[in-house]
Amino acid sequence: MRISSRLTIAIHMLACIDTFKSTRKVTSDFLAGSINVNPVVIRRLLSQLKAAGIVKVARGTGGAEIARPLNEITVLDLFTAVDCVEGGDLFHFHEHPNPDCPVGRNIHAVLDGKLLRVQQAMEAEMQRITMADIIGETRAIIAARS
Repeated sequence: MRISSRLTIAIHMLACIDTFKSTRKVTSDFLAGSINVNPVVIRRLLSQLKAAGIVKVARGTGGAEIARPLNEITVLDLFTAVDCVEGGDLFHFHEHPNPDCPVGRNIHAVLDGKLLRVQQAMEAEMQRITMADIIGETRAIIAARS
């Protein structure tokens, strides 16, 4: 199972915005170069992050900046902002199990609660990780490798 790469791209974007904020204008083209994706992908994600109140984006080539303190932005905030899962459900259950089959008739009753608990556990862990954690660790690794 894979969750959309939009989450890791959004995290990378915020790390770049914070890292380069005082040395350059952080544009969608610059972010696209760092992440190695099409700038259209970056602009779409910037729009979603802006709508969620996570970034501010100046018109034209004004660049992007982070709108909230890093310790107030969680991985779950980003996950939610960039729509990593369709309809908010991590697991997509097959639509029409056979009601004439004893397994098909009962599989939802068996799995729905369990899958919900798995998603809630993942979201709880994502809520504990902030962008301050991620950027702090990134800076430490960059400093150690310099």
